[in-house]
Amino acid sequence: MSDANESKMPLSRRHFLKVLAGAAGALIVGIPFAEAADAPIPPSMLGDTLYGLGAYVRIDADGNVVIGIRDPDTGTGTSTSLARIIADELDADWTRVSVVPLGLGVDDDNGKPRWVYGHQTSGLGDSIPAAWADLRGAGALARWLLMQAAARRLGVPADRLRCEEGSVVAPDGRRFGYGTLVDAAAKIQPPDSPVQPKTPDHYTLIGQPAGDINARAIVTGQTAYALDTYVAEALVAVLSHCPWPDGSVDSLDTTDTLAVKGVVKVVQIKPEAGVPLGQTVRSPAVAVLAENTWAALQGRAKLKLHWKPGAQSENSAWFEQQAADVVNDKDAQPAARVRNDGDVDSAAKKAARRIEATYVQPWLAHATPEPMNCVVKIDKDRAVLVVPTQAPQQAWAVVQRLTGLSPAQIDIRVPRVGGGYGRRLDHDYVAEAVMLAKAVEKPVKLMWTRDEDLTQDYYRSATVHKFSAALDGKRQILTWNQRMASASALAQRGVPDNRLWTSEVDAHQLPAGLVPNLRSDWYSLPSAMLRGPSRGTSHISNAFAVESFVDEIAHSLKEDPLVTRLRLIGEPRMIPLGDGRTLDTGRLINVLKLVADRIEWKNWLRTVNGLGIACWHVDGAYVAHAVEASLQGDKLNIERVVCAVDVGRVVNPTGLEGQVAGATLDALSTALNLSVSYKDSQVQQHNWKDYPLASMAQLPDTTDVILVPGDRAPTGASFLGMPTAAPALANAVFRVSAVRVRRLPLLKEMLRML
Repeated sequence: MSDANESKMPLSRRHFLKVLAGAAGALIVGIPFAEAADAPIPPSMLGDTLYGLGAYVRIDADGNVVIGIRDPDTGTGTSTSLARIIADELDADWTRVSVVPLGLGVDDDNGKPRWVYGHQTSGLGDSIPAAWADLRGAGALARWLLMQAAARRLGVPADRLRCEEGSVVAPDGRRFGYGTLVDAAAKIQPPDSPVQPKTPDHYTLIGQPAGDINARAIVTGQTAYALDTYVAEALVAVLSHCPWPDGSVDSLDTTDTLAVKGVVKVVQIKPEAGVPLGQTVRSPAVAVLAENTWAALQGRAKLKLHWKPGAQSENSAWFEQQAADVVNDKDAQPAARVRNDGDVDSAAKKAARRIEATYVQPWLAHATPEPMNCVVKIDKDRAVLVVPTQAPQQAWAVVQRLTGLSPAQIDIRVPRVGGGYGRRLDHDYVAEAVMLAKAVEKPVKLMWTRDEDLTQDYYRSATVHKFSAALDGKRQILTWNQRMASASALAQRGVPDNRLWTSEVDAHQLPAGLVPNLRSDWYSLPSAMLRGPSRGTSHISNAFAVESFVDEIAHSLKEDPLVTRLRLIGEPRMIPLGDGRTLDTGRLINVLKLVADRIEWKNWLRTVNGLGIACWHVDGAYVAHAVEASLQGDKLNIERVVCAVDVGRVVNPTGLEGQVAGATLDALSTALNLSVSYKDSQVQQHNWKDYPLASMAQLPDTTDVILVPGDRAPTGASFLGMPTAAPALANAVFRVSAVRVRRLPLLKEMLRML
């Protein structure tokens, strides 16, 4: 982070897109947000002597193209997909494209932040949908400018030219490489209105498979994560956190710690009063700052530290009992009636058959491969951070509050992130790093150890779901009643009480729109355990419960579960769900039938193994899983897994296949083994041995992914492969073992019941 590398080139911008000449005659094209002005450009985009933020595309005089990616890549492939959206519109030669992360783009608007790139969040499944229009616009403008430059050189109308693989092609076949047109193109006035992007029949990269642009660097160990960042004179900081968020230091003796060679200082930090969760320090902590990691860890081990518990204390078993009690109490009033279609109570009186079941899911940690960390350097007029975050704009807000610096004085750089899963949407670790850097007045590299990462998480709440359904004499579901209890992930985050349910259940989830009389109630439980965003939000826990219950309905009817689902879904049609959302039952049926055909569902009764199936929809995307499982004694084997997804237009099929397969394995691993328990509000899981991710032997050899082609605008897919994997597995286990798993983790419950 030398001063030379931190120099800036201020840029003036037009109202829609900006174009300027950079170092070595580069053509720079980017998209300012709300007419942002004077944002700097990164050195990787303009040369070694400049640093900043601002451009999406560099085309140098040799014709090489560098594309900047605005959204952090947490392993979801955004670096590749977003770059290919721009490169396709640009008609770039993909073999000559390199991709760099842009970090945060922020301008100063009279002391307030103006976000240069607009959307800069990953892991929520909205990176590609948010990019679809504006990134195509950036690529289209660059192409337009190059064609205008070529047209002026040739003296022919631009509409007689075409672009392909990094060149403008004249009517007589002559080719002009982009590098030869850069100087002239940079001087052309951009149009006052957006350039129209390509029509789909002219796509050359979108829809074609491409491997992850970082794949080779990752597998050869060359990828640099934030944890790999080193800064001259930076002190390494490790922490000892209080086991209780509302606890405090009882006694502290630092004599032996300060005697360790290399230890520089011991600093106490604590949460700020009145600041929402995720934006300040999570728990009181004592930090040991040293010249190197070894000294910091040795110093932490020698702390004589005793904590005083806070007022709140609970056990996970107690929490589960409270949840079970409230969903079974018919007189209990829900915190929110999430959905109420028809008249459940009246319709239930006409039932020929009634079915009930309760499902229990545990507390979960994020357990990201790369633990929380942050490198920060603060001067009187500048703060520079290297941080693995899913939301750099939110990280900026934390830094700004703690330093008082203006928007343009805060520089946040985001290398590839070692997993997010929602954990890095919170920035308690950023607050810790900034507080420590201010306290020691030196650069700081904050590093959490694995035990801190597991015991100081914002957890996904345990849930209890109770379902009751009434069926008529024709096997149609007349009523559906779901009662769910959990602790909201939005509590203590400034969200109104009447919206706390939105992190726990979706008003439009299946079977909404398919059952005439449907009620969904959510019961709020207080908890001393801190919660936060998690991968898949409410869809994961609800899909497991809903799709398991549909399977139980099929079993009670003594019929094929696929037949039950298809009857429930009905004929292909568009069903308005409210809030502008629509359920396309044809697309849902399609993914269901695709996985059924691929796994040979016709043999579901004749095979010695068990077959299970499940389907779901998320924000316009559709997914289904089919699983084949076998049982050898008490050993469960997952023989085959098939997943079909329909996300509309697919930008990168290879990336989508990898994302769906990875999400499937993540969901299976979570369902098989994972659970967080706590006593006296202290988490009992400290490392992988007591929070065991699934081994390769426990998971299928391959995941067969079916991508449905489509021409609709693309939807997100970062967690789409997760909701239906666990219920499909549980349903397969029932077929092969006659054990109905209603409680996760699955292996522990299955072994208990065998």
